[in-house]
Amino acid sequence: MVQTVDFFTPMVDDPYTFGAIAAANALSDVWAMGGQPLTALSVLAWPAASDAAILEQILRGGADKMREARCAILGGHSVNDPEIKFGYAVTGSIHPDRIWKNSTARAGDVLILTKRIGTGVITTAIKRGLASDAHTAGAVESMLTLNREAARALDGLEVHAATDVTGFGLLGHAREMAMGSKVTLEIDQAAVRFLPGAEEYTQAGAVPAGLANNREFVEACVEGSPGDLLYDPQTSGGLLVSLSESDSATFEQRYPAAYVMGRVLTRQGKPLQIR
Repeated sequence: MVQTVDFFTPMVDDPYTFGAIAAANALSDVWAMGGQPLTALSVLAWPAASDAAILEQILRGGADKMREARCAILGGHSVNDPEIKFGYAVTGSIHPDRIWKNSTARAGDVLILTKRIGTGVITTAIKRGLASDAHTAGAVESMLTLNREAARALDGLEVHAATDVTGFGLLGHAREMAMGSKVTLEIDQAAVRFLPGAEEYTQAGAVPAGLANNREFVEACVEGSPGDLLYDPQTSGGLLVSLSESDSATFEQRYPAAYVMGRVLTRQGKPLQIR
């Protein structure tokens, strides 16, 4: 059995979409461990005087995404709070001999990412009224995409290490993998794919507070000059996977959205090297 919990404040204006993104994000950790979500409990903070019709849409969005994932909502808990927060505690099953950890990457592996980076910057741009409709739609589509199919495409392959990329950003989660595995992760900055608009809004100053926090937390472990987006906190981000070169090629064929963006080296210098 595996269990996880995650909830957060709204990052998009549409309540239904917010609920669905919250569900996709909460489910992600189970797939990142190689498990299958089974049941969920909702976690809600809601201002008592707010419009109940908006709450209904949030809950409906979450329920529909959970239904897509074939995960049953058993109940939940709510509290009166002036700031809206929503998410889920998710329980899943996993075979004890096939657990994917974030601390077992092997030197010689390649690193694959299954989604583009930039949701933190784009949702900040949405809040500031800077984001175009097209860029907003691209970020929302990414956040709504379940990591289920990416995890299924890894079935039968030898996954040496895996994690989902969420609030700590790409380099924050890569740091965890490198430190736990006692290796160095070399990341090819030019190979990392960004959501359309993410670089533009970064230059315009639409930088979330979490990005600066991530940089402060991780930069002592980094050799090289990473751009801001490598620290960008992600919502419902992709899977970061460490596996052999041959298995990575198979994975890319099975799941075309996945792409190689680095490799695993024996520990040399700092845990993260950016080139």
